[in-house]
Amino acid sequence: MSQVSKRPHPPVLPRVLACLFVISVSAPAWAQESASRVQVAPPIALSFEQARTTLEQSSDALAAADAGVRGKLDLARATRSLRVPEVSVDVRQMEFQKTLSLPLGSLAPVAEAFGIPSPLQFRERDWRLRPVLSTVVPIYSGGQIPAAQAAAAAAVRQASAERDLESQSQVLQLVQRYFGQQLARQALDVRRDVRDGLQRHVENAEKLEREGFATKAQRLQATVARDQAERDYQRAINDLDTISESLANLLRSDRPIAPTTPLFVISSPTAPIETYRQQALAQHPQIRRLQALGEQASEGVKVQQAKLKPQVYAFGQYDLYREDAMITDPDWAFGIGVKYTFLSGSNRPAQIAAAREQEFAAEAGLREARNQITSGVSKAYNDLESARQQYLLLDSAIELSRENLRLQELSFREGQVTSLDVIDARLQLGGAMVERAQAAYDYDVALARLLEISGRLDDYHDYFRKADKVLQQ
Repeated sequence: MSQVSKRPHPPVLPRVLACLFVISVSAPAWAQESASRVQVAPPIALSFEQARTTLEQSSDALAAADAGVRGKLDLARATRSLRVPEVSVDVRQMEFQKTLSLPLGSLAPVAEAFGIPSPLQFRERDWRLRPVLSTVVPIYSGGQIPAAQAAAAAAVRQASAERDLESQSQVLQLVQRYFGQQLARQALDVRRDVRDGLQRHVENAEKLEREGFATKAQRLQATVARDQAERDYQRAINDLDTISESLANLLRSDRPIAPTTPLFVISSPTAPIETYRQQALAQHPQIRRLQALGEQASEGVKVQQAKLKPQVYAFGQYDLYREDAMITDPDWAFGIGVKYTFLSGSNRPAQIAAAREQEFAAEAGLREARNQITSGVSKAYNDLESARQQYLLLDSAIELSRENLRLQELSFREGQVTSLDVIDARLQLGGAMVERAQAAYDYDVALARLLEISGRLDDYHDYFRKADKVLQQ
């Protein structure tokens, strides 16, 4: 039996890699350019005011609130024509039958002589077209028309206040996410510095261990601290990614946002708390909303009371097809009418009582809102002052921590302190820097809440211009 010798095939993987290398080298320029375009889109640099403008243009919640305001405006415009005459055309194509009895009276004996019965009986059955033009003009409605107009105007103010509430809520979210991303960036930079500093400390510990000036335990302590710093750094990366995606989603952006307005603090105290309380009670959208609801409830009482009064109206009627009119139909008619409902199944007194209860509920809600807003101003004001004081006090702590770290690193090289002393000094500095960034973030958010509850959130950017403490990246 003859044997056929077989040449072993070369391995497949090296051949594939070689082909891919040739293809990549010989690929046309357009293909390489297309491949280079497949990358993450660059971030969009936005100041806080630019981000706020973007939010107002892209927010679906604000778009819905705007639509609500427009709808209430349309309804208010509709009530302006309640006194306009109502003109209608009533066209009927009908089959009818009319029976008429006409007594002859004194002519009955004469008619009877000619065989004519008394009374005369007439019956007509026919199809007729009856087009009639009618108009009604309200003269006195018992107060329903002015009450409806006033309620519609109050509904517009309610919708406008609700739109302002939604706008302030959206801007407050923007402040939290925008400066939250700045805080996450600051924390990431600090965690990176701590990790890199501890890495240098590990290298120094390894060098001193080789030279016999440091123990293995000290080098292991430095390594453990470096690894913990690396975990903190990776966690900071994830935190930054999370808040960055949250900010981009809020602004409806398919690209990440790069905030350019830094965290800031105004070192001097803000205006007295009583100023914010007065502004809050006068300008807060929730106060304006509840006031508008109270006005609508008050007008609702008037509407229900008007149902117990008579209505006076003018009317007119014109026959558009007299040739086909019946004998009882007028050619035209006009006059004044009075309508009064003596009995109704709607239980009008109970409806008046219900409307008054709604008015009472609106007044009670307004009092409760004023109380809550006063408390909210106090809390936001105290949070703002606490964050401001904490930020200023941390400046000296950071300077002390820097100096302490410098001395500990120098002493460790000379063998005068342990590795733990250097690690503690490094972590103390990093913690103080993160705490200061957190204090700046707390200040910015507390300021936004104080201005929001005072109805002055539009002035937020003016406070940034006054800031004398900023945390640049």
